[in-house]
Amino acid sequence: MAPRVLVSDELSETAVQIFRDRGVEVDFQPQLGKDKDKLAEIIGNYDGLAIRSATKATEKLIAAATNLKVIGRAGIGVDNVDIPAASKRGIIVMNTPFGNSITTAEHAIALMFAVARQLPQADTSTQAGKWEKSKFMGVEITGKTLGVIGAGNIGGIVCKKAIGLGMHVLAYDPFLSAERAQEMGVTKVELDELLAKADFITLHVPMTDKTRGILGKENLAKTKPGVRIINCARGGLVDEAALAEAIKSGHVAGAGFDVFEVEPAKESPLFGLPNVVCTPHLGASTTEAQENVALQVAEQMSDYLVKGAVSNAINMPSITAEEAPILKPFIRLADVLGAFVGQVTEEPIKEIEILFDGATAGMNTRALTSALLAGLIRPQVADVNMVSAPVMIKEKGIVLSEVKRDKTGVFDGYIKLTVKTDTMTRSIAGTVFSDGKPRFIQIKGINLDADVGSHMVYLTNTDVPGMIGFIGTTLGAAGVNIANFQLGRDKQGGDAIALLYVDGPIGDEVLAKLMANPAIRQAKPLVFAVD
Repeated sequence: MAPRVLVSDELSETAVQIFRDRGVEVDFQPQLGKDKDKLAEIIGNYDGLAIRSATKATEKLIAAATNLKVIGRAGIGVDNVDIPAASKRGIIVMNTPFGNSITTAEHAIALMFAVARQLPQADTSTQAGKWEKSKFMGVEITGKTLGVIGAGNIGGIVCKKAIGLGMHVLAYDPFLSAERAQEMGVTKVELDELLAKADFITLHVPMTDKTRGILGKENLAKTKPGVRIINCARGGLVDEAALAEAIKSGHVAGAGFDVFEVEPAKESPLFGLPNVVCTPHLGASTTEAQENVALQVAEQMSDYLVKGAVSNAINMPSITAEEAPILKPFIRLADVLGAFVGQVTEEPIKEIEILFDGATAGMNTRALTSALLAGLIRPQVADVNMVSAPVMIKEKGIVLSEVKRDKTGVFDGYIKLTVKTDTMTRSIAGTVFSDGKPRFIQIKGINLDADVGSHMVYLTNTDVPGMIGFIGTTLGAAGVNIANFQLGRDKQGGDAIALLYVDGPIGDEVLAKLMANPAIRQAKPLVFAVD
């Protein structure tokens, strides 16, 4: 059955056709996003939801989306999606962070020119029949210093264009390496130095607790007299009231704003001030950008629903279409390792350590970790998946650590899971053989080689003679057929384990007969989702 996607905002016909060409059934209702009640009524029928900004994917809507697997936002901002609610429900949230990068960068440069030469004010004056040539004295861009706060995707494009205009560029970005700064041709500085030296400042950072109000009253006072400030990133990065006061005092010479603390911006302390240019969030508003993000979101959602590839997800590790088939058997392995420990551990887990050895260390370990955590939690929460599992682990306060190391044993690569409770430590390791099937290779530090089947029995016992015969006879008498039988022990007369792959479920009566043997300490039936 083909996956179904609802498009509830305006998307181009080309984007809609991409869904169809990729084998996805599309319901194109571009006005539905404005009718939240009708949307909530039908959203349960779809695997995917493609939106722009009109549709609000609230917690209430997500609760009604019983079959939804992915929400795709055609654009970079996901303010209209309740990401925590989506994550808890296991819904992937994707955006298109690169489709409007050039457009937004160009808008920042355009605002910089407009503020430098007072173009909107001069246009209004001239069209009013005035000829106030001497009133609109501007400044040149060439030779000036531009301070770029945030030199990532969009900020990096602004840097390149500013250098082309003959500007000296200072960049403040904690994640920008010295090597990368040199490649870009910019000077990496701390924020205070940027504020003190820049003739123009442009912001290109996301809104976080650390960046909110980054240009507040205190930092505005540190800026160079006569500075001009551009914001095409997010409203709230600049304190509008403090900036208005700085403009009125003459310390700041002008500003160009495309984003505001409250949008739609019906009023702002910046409105009506001389040499302030304001636009209604037009950063992504070009024909090319709107088409690019629509096509990109259709491609991303189709790749996920059809191939399992994940790209530009906000709440899920990316998995490329190329690596998806390679990663798939190891994701299954990670899931069964987690499921094994989740089914045999009855106490609350305090710590989780995941070891990636050899080839697995070079894989997409974030995806593998997510799959393992999903398997670990599934015995308690049936509908958990790779999206919701990391959220649940974090909410439970469980300490999670990952270790990667070069190949240390006979296997090209394997994954080992260790969990700790208040009273015990459990560990299991597994690998994938050439047939693509997961195998258990170590349990409790005891080596073995066991197939993974849909139904299994795990036994722990004291190493004493006769256990193989007892187990076989007991299961045989109950009509249970053994497909595979693996044994292991740490030493003669010490701890021993048995892992059996059987043809069907094991009932409580059979388990009770196994536990009647004084040498057996635990007899646990296991169920795995194995293709």
